[in-house]
Amino acid sequence: MKIKQALTLEDLKSSIHSFWDYSGAKIESIKNNYNASKGTPVFTVKGEYTTRGWTEWTQGFQFGSAILQFDATGDESFLEYGRKETVDKMASHVSHFGVHDHGFNNVSTYGNLLRLMREGRIPENAWEKDYYELALKISGAVQAKRWTDIPGGGYLYSFNGPHSLFVDTIRTVRALIVSHELGHELMGDNDVQVSLLGRSIQHAISTAKYAIYYGEGRDSYDEWGRTAHESIFNTNDGNFRCPNAQQGFSGFTTWTRGLAWAMVGFPEELEYLQTVSDDLLEPYGGRSELEAIYLKAARATCDFFIDNTAADGIPYWDTGAPQLHKLGNYTERDSDPYNDFEPIDSSAAAIGAQGLLRLGKYLEKTDPEAGKKYFQAGLTSLETLLQEPYLSKDPNHQGLILHSIYHEPNGWDYVPEGSKVANGESSMWGDYHARELVLYAQRLLEDKPYYTFYSCVK
Repeated sequence: MKIKQALTLEDLKSSIHSFWDYSGAKIESIKNNYNASKGTPVFTVKGEYTTRGWTEWTQGFQFGSAILQFDATGDESFLEYGRKETVDKMASHVSHFGVHDHGFNNVSTYGNLLRLMREGRIPENAWEKDYYELALKISGAVQAKRWTDIPGGGYLYSFNGPHSLFVDTIRTVRALIVSHELGHELMGDNDVQVSLLGRSIQHAISTAKYAIYYGEGRDSYDEWGRTAHESIFNTNDGNFRCPNAQQGFSGFTTWTRGLAWAMVGFPEELEYLQTVSDDLLEPYGGRSELEAIYLKAARATCDFFIDNTAADGIPYWDTGAPQLHKLGNYTERDSDPYNDFEPIDSSAAAIGAQGLLRLGKYLEKTDPEAGKKYFQAGLTSLETLLQEPYLSKDPNHQGLILHSIYHEPNGWDYVPEGSKVANGESSMWGDYHARELVLYAQRLLEDKPYYTFYSCVK
């Protein structure tokens, strides 16, 4: 990436405000035209949202987008839509034992609504508040039940089963933290009480240890900041066996959306640790040790993104994609979503840019030089996403951020006629995280309360 050192939030002010005009139109189009009987919208094909059965992990992004739209613009029609659909459709996601995505579905809906109430943006209603809190309490405990013990700790296992740790889950672990902050615990057999904070910390430690590489010789592909999508364990003895990939090219290459989840997850967790008392952290190694683990993971992944991303801050879908070499020095040029060899994944940029900005803010007092580097890198990606060919201005296209990739190895993404790789389409997670990214930037620009996932509870 060619980081734009002189770029400021003020420079992006006009683009940020116009972004919400396009965003609102896309939400309205999906609301008015999508056939909900098909299931949850996942990604677009020829500009129209469609579904793809695998796991139910995107509906919270659909309704959460409307809630963020209200947050940014004050348009109450989006609030009412997001609130009604959350009440009508999200209960099954709260009690869904089959996925590791509770932080996506439920913090994006119930959590954002509770946050707006705490901020005084919507009237405080006791029963409504209790309803959101109960949903969040249960959601965190349900996700925490997906647990595998390993020597010295454990992890929240993916939908693949108890042997599988996904790097993605570092961002969904926030469901456990919100539930903990609401005073909840997981109750097991014989009334054993399990700390949700403890499980969130142990999962983060396991993710940092097994899913992220630090150039310390773990294998022949060990490079500072590289991530593995999936880490495989022997469930008989809990020992780590190998890296793997579901949506990346291989366990020994870096799927950039997985990288991006870690880029945003660890800085968010660092922010949260600042609010936790020392005595609660002591059983898990103490504040200094935990902050060092989280910060190392955050810096490594953000550095890898910067070093392996196109000049304008948008990555290709996997840094080890088999034909990527045919693009030559692709990091020295702006991204090309219409190339003949490998797809771009704009959703990885939308997710990762927020991580860069958050890490930059986190470091601005203790390491201002590094903080500025990460923050400016985040602004560089953000500026690109706010423009064509990534921002969709076509009123006939339901997607907001173009050139997102879902599952390249499975061939799920639409390849337009005349193209050799998938391009021109959007995803529900990419669009939601672009909105979250822009809202985060807008709140900084307007000096409004700092946006965090735990703002709903403290």
